[in-house]
Amino acid sequence: MPKCSVRAHACALFCCAGCCMTNLAVAGQEEAKGVLEDSHLGVLARNFYFNRDLRHGGTSGSGTNGFKPLDRRNGYAEEWAQGFIATYTSGFTQGVFGVGLDAQALLGIKLDSGGGRTGLALMPIDGEGHPENNFSALGGALKGRVSNTVIKYGQQMPNVPIFSTSTVRLLPSSATGWSLTSSELENLTVNYGRFTSVRGVDSSNHDAELTTDYGAGITSRRIEYLGGLYKVNNRLSLSLYASEFKDVWRQYYGYARYGVPLSDNQAIDFTLNAYRTRDYGKQLGDSIDNKAFSLAMDYRVGAHTFTLGYQKIFGDEPLDWVGFGTMGGNVTFTNASQFSTFAEANERSWQLRYRLNMVAFGVPGLTFMASYTRGDDMDNSHSTNRFYTRRFVYDPNKDNKHWERNLEAAYVVQSGPVKNLSVRLRHASQRATTGIRHPDIDELRVIVEYPLNIF
Repeated sequence: MPKCSVRAHACALFCCAGCCMTNLAVAGQEEAKGVLEDSHLGVLARNFYFNRDLRHGGTSGSGTNGFKPLDRRNGYAEEWAQGFIATYTSGFTQGVFGVGLDAQALLGIKLDSGGGRTGLALMPIDGEGHPENNFSALGGALKGRVSNTVIKYGQQMPNVPIFSTSTVRLLPSSATGWSLTSSELENLTVNYGRFTSVRGVDSSNHDAELTTDYGAGITSRRIEYLGGLYKVNNRLSLSLYASEFKDVWRQYYGYARYGVPLSDNQAIDFTLNAYRTRDYGKQLGDSIDNKAFSLAMDYRVGAHTFTLGYQKIFGDEPLDWVGFGTMGGNVTFTNASQFSTFAEANERSWQLRYRLNMVAFGVPGLTFMASYTRGDDMDNSHSTNRFYTRRFVYDPNKDNKHWERNLEAAYVVQSGPVKNLSVRLRHASQRATTGIRHPDIDELRVIVEYPLNIF
């Protein structure tokens, strides 16, 4: 592996970008109106009901169940909570170099749950295994801008394929550190980040260590990444990222999307995602040598979208990514579903998905989705990684398989006093035909969101 760091690559890239800035930059800081004149404040009210039923004798080890013998534990979890996400984005001061401030205020309120039903990460859990009645978090980041390059420091919600905030619970997670986004060159966006602590989706603590989604006990105090997205033309987009999770791994990501229009209402899109992960440094995550890719083909005809996805993991460790305390971040992978990511060691999986947009039938705002994903060939019996094998070891003499079915209905109000109010119903079922680390589950999520634009 190359010995040069992500930071060295970043310095070289942005020095090069700076040389091109004068002639190629489009209007950015030149259009600054002022900190208050171009500021925005919005509040997202999110009501979240979550029920998970563990089937075929499965039991929960969360909450007060963790203090009980196995035969007395509940086989389900249920939480209902109300969240508020306030986001303030300032403008920039005028001049060659503009400064500003971004801030977030988060509040979560328990509506219903209990020690025997908690464990779904909507609310934090106290030392006796009971969900807290409420929790909150405040965060902010200072920012500066030159031309079309913005640098920030503070609490942020990064969203790049190699490190992305989790948004699948009541409140989003966040990370503390530096980020830089540059769009000096036409059709090219470059991102650099260096983060040293995180806050989980069910926590008020901004100073937690970075974790991983899968590996139990793997922690570090820094992730650094560099990459970007280049839109070649209206049909082709390319992306490439590299990251260092300090003394754990170096991870690389590649993406390509190509669209082929067939007619006025028909098109085919091909999407490729690929990850390469290798341990380095002090190997705080033990030995890791992993390749993973996914390929999706979307066929769109009118209101209908049909998707065929294939995904494959090469290596005795699973595809893993940086987490935010109790939960991993979002991952850019075709078969990552509501419950399972289908990213176990050596796993291969197929997905069939169908989406329907009812605007073509006179009901704008109403959409439906159904998908079925099946994975097999999971095998980590040859892995020497103590963190991953601690979670589960597959029996290579068994035909290891599992499947997940997802159903979703969503509606966004198009007009009237509650315009933009959205309601989503999401159902998932997972079953394993033989041994797998995930339990058999049925789960239901009902998410109601209402965005308020204050100014």
